[in-house]
Amino acid sequence: MSSPAQRAPLPDRAADTSPEQPWPVRLLSMKIAEYVEKMSVLWVEGQVVQLTRRPGARTAYLTLRDPDVDMSLSVAIQVNALDAMPTPLSQGARVVLQAKPVFWTQRGSLMLDARQIRPVGVGELLARVEHLKQLLASEGVFDPDRKKPLPFLPRTVGLVCGRASAAEKDVVENARRRWPSVRFAIREVAVQGPTAVQEVTAALAELDADPEVDVVVIARGGGSVEDLLPFSNEALVRAVAAARTPVVSAIGHDVDTPLLDHVADWRASTPTDAGKRVVPDAHAEREGVRQAAERARGALRRRVEAERRHLVAVRSRPVMADPSAMLEVRRRELDALRDRARRRVLAAVHRASDQVGHLRAQVRALSPQSTLERGYAVVQHSDGRVVLDQAELEVDELLRVRVARGDFGVRVAGLS
Repeated sequence: MSSPAQRAPLPDRAADTSPEQPWPVRLLSMKIAEYVEKMSVLWVEGQVVQLTRRPGARTAYLTLRDPDVDMSLSVAIQVNALDAMPTPLSQGARVVLQAKPVFWTQRGSLMLDARQIRPVGVGELLARVEHLKQLLASEGVFDPDRKKPLPFLPRTVGLVCGRASAAEKDVVENARRRWPSVRFAIREVAVQGPTAVQEVTAALAELDADPEVDVVVIARGGGSVEDLLPFSNEALVRAVAAARTPVVSAIGHDVDTPLLDHVADWRASTPTDAGKRVVPDAHAEREGVRQAAERARGALRRRVEAERRHLVAVRSRPVMADPSAMLEVRRRELDALRDRARRRVLAAVHRASDQVGHLRAQVRALSPQSTLERGYAVVQHSDGRVVLDQAELEVDELLRVRVARGDFGVRVAGLS
């Protein structure tokens, strides 16, 4: 076994390490500390989620969280820097820090050594919200075409609200006044403070994944601009835009317009208004059904009366009073047509008989038999040829003579 003196030197760069030549943890921590030490002093913004300040201590500690994602850093700051702030620092406040990143090798953790701290004013916060609004609008997140219609009668209404809040009471009571059997799936979460965005987003995702929930209401009562900032958070706005279930925004009062109002599928002016919008009014629906049934009965009654009048009019016609009258007319027409056809057929037969008689007389007059009856005869050779010329005859030739009634033979005695 080789001694420590014989071991190969450790690699200088992380890319040169290998299973045979790894860095020990202490060296990695030192390398990270050296890298972090090269970073310049910088300004960083975040939300204070925890503040620890012990009496008599010169250093205070706080946790700075990114309001858009679940990520935070520990910060050490001199007490005199906190005392220099115009107002005492409280949890949930938005601040900007001038700090130097520091890596603690013993604990293997990164923290910030703050030099200055300033609160983020309401005007600046509103300006950032307005900038985010324009950015999201340019992406089409607020387009009316992507908004989903609310269901007529949801099976279950999802409700995201504060714990034991008046907004929950307003939504539930007003909805049940309109439709007593409505069901709610309520998720009570923080609606202000550093965890509000994360809890509201998680509750929305849970309700959106529930197939029984047909609409989700995000409700909160009124409050200051800082209190309502979570509902203008980009992460929450994008989560609402991506939700499969229609979302109703019921934040604050009419004058409060967080970005959630623009991305939601329907904006309620108050939580009370949301309770009235998510379900129909049972009394109004019953009245509508009653009126529709009355209109249907009236229409059916008018149709029956009209058909009855039409039937009476049809039955009052002469043909319906005496059905055989129409048959008699048709029978007389048929008899007249039959007589006319018979007369025409007989006339055609008579004309044809006359024509046959005329043709028979013509044929008889033109026939050879008629010529023979006038005394003429037909003389033929023994082979049947008709004698047409005397030169064809020979003495003692036997000829056949045909007369009107019969024939006889003759012999040529001589030729003149």
